[in-house]
This record gives sequence, structure tokens and C-alpha cells, in this order.
Amino acid sequence: MPGPNKNIKFPLESYDRLCFLKNVVKNPNIIIGDYTYYDDFENVENFEKNVKYHFDFVGDKLIIGKFCMIASDVKFIMNGANHLTNALTTYPFAIFGNGWENAMENKSYPKKGDINIGNDVWIGYNATIMAGVTIGDGAIIATNSTVIKDVEPYSIVGGNPAKEIKKRFSEETILKLLKLKWWNWDIEKITKNIQKLTDDDIEKIME
Repeated sequence: MPGPNKNIKFPLESYDRLCFLKNVVKNPNIIIGDYTYYDDFENVENFEKNVKYHFDFVGDKLIIGKFCMIASDVKFIMNGANHLTNALTTYPFAIFGNGWENAMENKSYPKKGDINIGNDVWIGYNATIMAGVTIGDGAIIATNSTVIKDVEPYSIVGGNPAKEIKKRFSEETILKLLKLKWWNWDIEKITKNIQKLTDDDIEKIME
């Protein structure tokens, strides 16, 4: 059997709090790769509720790769949360109208860009990812972290603000893994190699 069906909502029989996320998300500006799962303590529908300040008129995207693992209460803070920071006040006058409509004429709110999560990324419980952040393939985000800047591939970060704790592997091994890109293999090849993928010897999978 070549692994679970990537197109089903709940891959674990009789358990509806872990889902293959791409089959749950409805917002077209949230793009999810195959086999990425989300595990929620209450309801998997909470995922989109935790993508905060994600307004259609801003147009930013949350992009998550394949085979990622996302724990309950992970939050993504999108660009709709941004206020002016170089003005005399950060107050958003224009949204209230009634004579304040022109407050943002010839101005724009800061936009830090999309959130990009790589492949095989594990994001721990209650972590927060800020707008514009890119998290590299194979990274681990510790529980309760607040990620305000890019995370290198195969690194472990934690804290508020999140800082690198260590690399998961040597630089040589990381380069090999980034070249390997096992998550792009067809599922039959992945299934055939799961014993090697769950080992710690890079040379076995490179054979």
C-alpha cells in the first residue's frame, strides 16, 4: 500500500482532530502541500481562525510545503495587522471614515510579504509566525515560540523572539538533504524508503 490517501480529510480512522490540511482549508490564499497535517485539541476548523488579519484586499498568502506537522494553536499573523510605524501615530484613522477617510491618501500600510513554510517543517504548540517570515525545509519551531525573522533549513529555533538553538545536522548533511528533496519523490518511492527516511544515516538514503 503506497501510504495514506492524500486527498482524504481525516487520515486516522475514528479521529477527527488530525487532518490533512489542504483538504480542510477553503481560503485560496492559503496554499498547503500534500500530507501536511494539522492536529487541534478541539476542531481542525480552528486552523483558518488562527490565520489572523488575513484580509482579501491585502492579497498576501500563507504558503506551507509538503509533509509539515502543525500543532494546535499555532498562529500566523498576516499583513493586515500592520500599522504605520514611521508616522507620528500608528492609529488607523482611515478605517473609521466619518471625515477620516483620507488619512491614508498617498500612503500605504507596511507589507512584509507572504509567510512561506518549507517542507518537512514541524511547528510546535502555540507558536506564532509573523508576516514576511520564511521557514526553511526541515526546520523545527519550538512550543510557544514567536518567529519574527527567517529560519534556516534544518535548524531548531525557540523563544520570544525565536532564536536558533542548534542545527539538526552538519552543514554537509543539510546540503545533501536539500539536494535530495525527498518530499518531491512519488509516494511509491517514499513508501519504499520510509525505513531509511526514519533513520539518521544520510548515506543510506543516498545509495
